[in-house]
Amino acid sequence: MSKAVLKFIRLSPTKARLIARQVQGMNAELALASLEFTPNKAARVISKVIASAVANGGYEPDEVVISSCRVDAGPVLKRFRPRARGSASGIRKPTSHVLVEVSKQAKKED
Repeated sequence: MSKAVLKFIRLSPTKARLIARQVQGMNAELALASLEFTPNKAARVISKVIASAVANGGYEPDEVVISSCRVDAGPVLKRFRPRARGSASGIRKPTSHVLVEVSKQAKKED
């Protein structure tokens, strides 16, 4: 089993979790192929982390399965936007930590 972690990525954790749930339990090669055509920022980020986890273990993408794909919330960058009459409103810029674990796929007997 090998893993890869990407920390402090400027991406909302709630949006990234939608993609992470889709690829969990998938074959790595199939997951990378499906993420290539998913039009989200989270899909590009998670596909890079999956590719890194596969490379960290020295595996080929077709022989491993994604055992865990987790997205945790990182620190929130707090900014402000000036508003009318000298007041201000807050802007939250969330960050995420992405953790992907891949493990060897069990051989299927035909």
